[in-house]
Amino acid sequence: MQIREFLNLVCGATLALAAFMQPASAESYPSKPVKIIAPYAAGGGVDIVARVLADKMTRSLGQPVIVDNKTGGAGNIGVEAVAKAPGDGYTVSVALSSNLMINQFLYTKLPYDPQKDLTMVAKVADAPLVLVVNAALPIRNSAELRTYIAANKGKLAYGSWGVGTISHMSASRLSAMLDGDMTHVAYRGEAPMMQDLVAGNIPMSFATGAQAPGFIQSGKLRAIGVTGTSRIPSLPDVPTLAEVGLDDPLLRAVGWVGVAVPSATPDAVVQKLGVSIEAAVKMPDVQARIRELGWVASFQGPAPIRVTYLREAPMWQQVVKRSGAKLD
Repeated sequence: MQIREFLNLVCGATLALAAFMQPASAESYPSKPVKIIAPYAAGGGVDIVARVLADKMTRSLGQPVIVDNKTGGAGNIGVEAVAKAPGDGYTVSVALSSNLMINQFLYTKLPYDPQKDLTMVAKVADAPLVLVVNAALPIRNSAELRTYIAANKGKLAYGSWGVGTISHMSASRLSAMLDGDMTHVAYRGEAPMMQDLVAGNIPMSFATGAQAPGFIQSGKLRAIGVTGTSRIPSLPDVPTLAEVGLDDPLLRAVGWVGVAVPSATPDAVVQKLGVSIEAAVKMPDVQARIRELGWVASFQGPAPIRVTYLREAPMWQQVVKRSGAKLD
C-alpha cells in the first residue's frame, strides 16, 4: 500500500471516529432505544408515570423508550445509575424531588451530587400532601388545630412514612410554626402510618393525595388543608393550608416528579426530550392517569424547572438542617 493511500485511509477513519464521538444533536437524536430508569418498584406511582411517558415518547421520538426498574436505597440507587451514565441522552431518570433535590441535604454519603451530576429536563407532576387528623379529635379546622396543639404542647406526635421524607419535613415545619414541640413517629411506608392514624395511635400526619381521600370520605379522618398553592382535584372542597392561615413557603411547596439526565447531555438533546415530555403530559389520558395517583399533572420544561429547583433547594436545605434528620 502506498504511503499516501495509507494516510488517506487513516485520515478517513479518524474523521469517522470523530463524527461518531460527537455529542448527539437534535437532528440525529435518538438513533437507538432510550432507557428510562425508574428507581422504585414496578406498579408504584413513579413506575406508572415512567411507563406512561415511555409509551407516548416512543411515538414522538420514533425510537423505543423502555423502562428499567433499578430499585433500592430509597430510590437513590436508580438515580445514581443515571448520574453516572454517559451524557448522550439514552439514559433518563424519572424520579421524585426527594431523590433529585432533597436527599443531597439529608444523606451524609449520597453517591451522587444532583446539582453537579444531573441536568433537569422537566417536571411532570406535583405531589401535594393533605394534613389530616383522626376524626375522634375535637379538630375540624385550622383554628381548632391551633387550640388543640397549644393545649397539648409537648404531648402530641405526628407520623410520617420515613425519616427525611416530605411528610416528615412538612410536619416538622408545622410543629415549629405552631410551637407544638411534637414528637416524630417514623413508619416504614405510608400504609402502616395510615393504619395507626385511623386507629388513633397518632393524632395527625401529612398524607398523600392517593391515600387520604378514601379515609376522609369514610369519616375516619378529617382534612385540615393541602400543601401547595391550589386545591387538588381529588379533594376540591379542602382548602390549601395558606387559605386557612397556615401559610409558609415550605407548605406552599410540594413534592414533584421530575425527569433528569446526566449533566454532560447536550442541550439540544435536553430540549428535544423536553418537547417530547411536554407533548405527553398535555395528553388528557396522561393527565387522567396522573390524577388517579393522587398527583396533579404539571409540566415545566428545562428552564422553568431549573428556576424552581434553585428556589426550592435552599429552603429544603434549611428545613432538613432544622429538623436534625440525617441518613447514611
